[in-house]
Amino acid sequence: MNGFDVTFRDERDWVDFGRTYVGSEAFRALFRDGMALVEETAAYLDGEGREESRLISRDATLCYASESMRLTTLLMQVASWLLVQRAVSEGELTPSQALQEKNRVRLAAAEPPKPESFGLLPVRLQNLILRTRRLHSRILHLDGLISEDRPAPVPRESPVAAQQGLLRSVFQHH
Repeated sequence: MNGFDVTFRDERDWVDFGRTYVGSEAFRALFRDGMALVEETAAYLDGEGREESRLISRDATLCYASESMRLTTLLMQVASWLLVQRAVSEGELTPSQALQEKNRVRLAAAEPPKPESFGLLPVRLQNLILRTRRLHSRILHLDGLISEDRPAPVPRESPVAAQQGLLRSVFQHH
């Protein structure tokens, strides 16, 4: 025995990280910070960012467009994830429903910006991109921990499909 062996009596000994985390103050803080970053970025891209994009070089304009689109995509993933987790914490969704929602909005690993063009972007946009990437990485990590704890959804046959199956089996035998 190495001192690290742990025996669990039954499933009640397990701690459900997902349920515990989404009900915690740490999650509420993450939710507030994440949604504030979404709002801050949207306000920047609609206002100051538009002005700044007019002042950068032609080479930087294409980079600005592609990086702002990638930034928006990441933030949409972050906001969707946060909203689904909050719905779980408030009992609006079950953990298995949350997994089904997760399959609709995939959290994908973010491709890093190209270093040579990143430096051409306005400093405020660079800052928003870096903050969003850090938040996104943190959420990817948390999502992995939570997903490991949640049972996979059990597909259930609809009552109509069950009836159709019965009818098929009856007619196949005649």
